[in-house]
Amino acid sequence: MAELNQLARDYEKVERVVDFLGAHFRRQPTLEEIATHVGLSEFHFQRLFARWVGISPKRFLQYLTKEHALRVLEQSRSVLDAAYDAGLSGPGRLHDLLVSCEAATPGELRLRGEGLSIVYGFHPSPFGRSLIAATARGICQLSFVNDGDEEPLQRLRQRWGRAALIHDQQETQGLAERVFAFPSQRAQAPLHLYVRGTNFQIQVWQALLRIPLGDLISYEDLARHVGLPKAARAVGNAVGANPIPFLIPCHRVIRKLGDPGNYGEGPLRKQAILGWEAAWRERGSDAPAPAEAPLASADAF
Repeated sequence: MAELNQLARDYEKVERVVDFLGAHFRRQPTLEEIATHVGLSEFHFQRLFARWVGISPKRFLQYLTKEHALRVLEQSRSVLDAAYDAGLSGPGRLHDLLVSCEAATPGELRLRGEGLSIVYGFHPSPFGRSLIAATARGICQLSFVNDGDEEPLQRLRQRWGRAALIHDQQETQGLAERVFAFPSQRAQAPLHLYVRGTNFQIQVWQALLRIPLGDLISYEDLARHVGLPKAARAVGNAVGANPIPFLIPCHRVIRKLGDPGNYGEGPLRKQAILGWEAAWRERGSDAPAPAEAPLASADAF
């Protein structure tokens, strides 16, 4: 948990970097300028990224470009086509093994959680503070929480209006450590999810589970894969209603022109997660963090 606390603190600066880059992208600020903006020396800026994602700041920033997103989108298309054609034997199989998803039945939907106990807690993560809520049948909500933000907890109360909500940090700590373990440290026993939604939403969320780490898909291609090629907007709404982001990886859906698009947990966080996953994808989930060369102060990303 101490490691996650450090990564959560690191993320505050990473998000400021992503924000600064978006605001000044056209003039391509140097790494020295970006480091200064977040109040770090180049040396400590280097250490921050080596600790948070295991790569240099310069490499991480390259993952945030539209050109990179378009390349990955194109490369992912054939891989994902094969995954959906092959069902659970395709490339998405790995993620299916790590995450299993159970939907509430129509009767359970009508009860809105009556007779159900939900434990929840607030925990650090590599992408800031998080809220994790779980029933005996699995995780039912994951949200990222900004300071003073009560909306995720209100959303939990609304979604499961008749359930008994129990704040229990100790009970949910183990879940947080499993959810946010680095890919190379994840246990093979799957994390169980328990979701409530319409049949269409469930169909879209199950499709998202087949997108491997580091791959991207457009809203249009996702609509095609769920058999509704002309319903990209409806698919986008279902993606936005995902109650367990990160584990159900709605962040891997982007616009076909390479823009990240909307994200309920914040657009800066979406870009940071995509960059973090791209780094793990390139290194390989079992690869150790590479040794980093010192930064050249004149380098632009």
